[in-house]
Amino acid sequence: MKKGNYGKGILSAAMIWALAFMPMLAGAQTRISMPKNKYKVQDDIRLGREAAAQVRQQMPVLNDGIVDDYVESVGRRLVAAIPPQFQHPEFNYTFDVVNASDINAFALPGGPMFVNRGMIEAAKNEGEMAGVMAHEISHVALRHATAQATKQSSFGNQLGTIGLILGGAILGGQSGAQLGAIGAQAWMTKYSREYETQADVLGSQIMASAGYDPRDLANMFRTIEQQGGGRGPEWLSDHPDPGNRYQNINREAASLRVSPNPIKVTREFSRVQERLESMPRAMTTAQISQQGQRDGGVYQSPTAGGRYSNGVEYPSARTRTYSSGNWISLSVPENWRDFSGSDQAVTFAPEGAFGDQGITRGVMIGLGQSSGGNLQQSTQDYVDGLVQSNSYLRQQSGFQRAYLGGRQAYSTTLSGRSPITGNTEIVTIYTAQLRGGNLLYVATVAPGSEAARYDRAFQNVLSSIRLND
Repeated sequence: MKKGNYGKGILSAAMIWALAFMPMLAGAQTRISMPKNKYKVQDDIRLGREAAAQVRQQMPVLNDGIVDDYVESVGRRLVAAIPPQFQHPEFNYTFDVVNASDINAFALPGGPMFVNRGMIEAAKNEGEMAGVMAHEISHVALRHATAQATKQSSFGNQLGTIGLILGGAILGGQSGAQLGAIGAQAWMTKYSREYETQADVLGSQIMASAGYDPRDLANMFRTIEQQGGGRGPEWLSDHPDPGNRYQNINREAASLRVSPNPIKVTREFSRVQERLESMPRAMTTAQISQQGQRDGGVYQSPTAGGRYSNGVEYPSARTRTYSSGNWISLSVPENWRDFSGSDQAVTFAPEGAFGDQGITRGVMIGLGQSSGGNLQQSTQDYVDGLVQSNSYLRQQSGFQRAYLGGRQAYSTTLSGRSPITGNTEIVTIYTAQLRGGNLLYVATVAPGSEAARYDRAFQNVLSSIRLND
């Protein structure tokens, strides 16, 4: 069974930015000034949160715990190295990996960042990957989205209609434009060369402070040149040529205090690259775009690297504790993996029970929007969406009263012949309303012939849920 998806479409106009920088004396690092901005920090946060929610619904996010934890750790190291004058305690920097093969990454106002799997695979060491991420963090820290909206106010642009960059942050080619520059106006592109140079400079400074060598960021542009990313349609010609960026970053690195023993190839980096190589090949951004057009603009996030099997191990009697986003904790069988690319959704499944089409055994937990004060109606809306995404399922019962996380809940059962296993699949939905109004949902999934084997594990998971709302 796969999770329902209700996104109406990615915010997909391009945001082009501008910012001049003033060099210090020769031999010193470049001085960077925060651009003029008439908007509040909360505006950045709101825009980024709304866009990130749609990206996570509609892009193929790689929900792999090991890869996610590693990228998150590198991201946290870089965030801690942001110069004090550009720190925004209100921002929540998050790091998701997109299951796309292009060398690319993009960040949204307020902190959400999405790193392409292809960028991690192409990097020769952790420093090259960190360089791309530092570049993106610089865009966020300098609040370029709302700064550009401030500059464009004379053209009648309002904050609610500004474009949000959803691609092409490093890759300057057509695939970056596929998701990031659709609908852009040509007159908006004239600022972005300065903007990208600004991000390269601050990114280099962040890298040096975090223990990396900025020259590794420069080397990524050599990789882009070799793969043809620096030629052709340079994302509406708004990105500096990779060759020039290579020179500029090396010049900046010469003015910085770079560790004599910078972070390069680490054991964690090698482990993650090997893990990615063992997974099914990722699609390109263009292929993802084409698939989205065929599916009406909806992108389903695959359960990364999964291969379905008939010989799935039954739930272990031993459990482990899982917690996420400071909102939920629970116990799950020790032999189940978790896929938690979002702070508001997590899936648990054993090996052989997950893949591109969802899960055949396990539990899905997450938060959804409530239809209002009526829990039963909100539950029905969620069930309807789930059935729409899994057309083989049919609701088999009305709503029964239950308890979930210490509060009143509803439950109902769905079933149908799974297109993956060819057997009848039993799905039980539990819902409760959180104090903030969101809908908490839990979906347990198992073949009908194995339901008795999974019942105790499901009950243990349900009874162990603790909520912090």
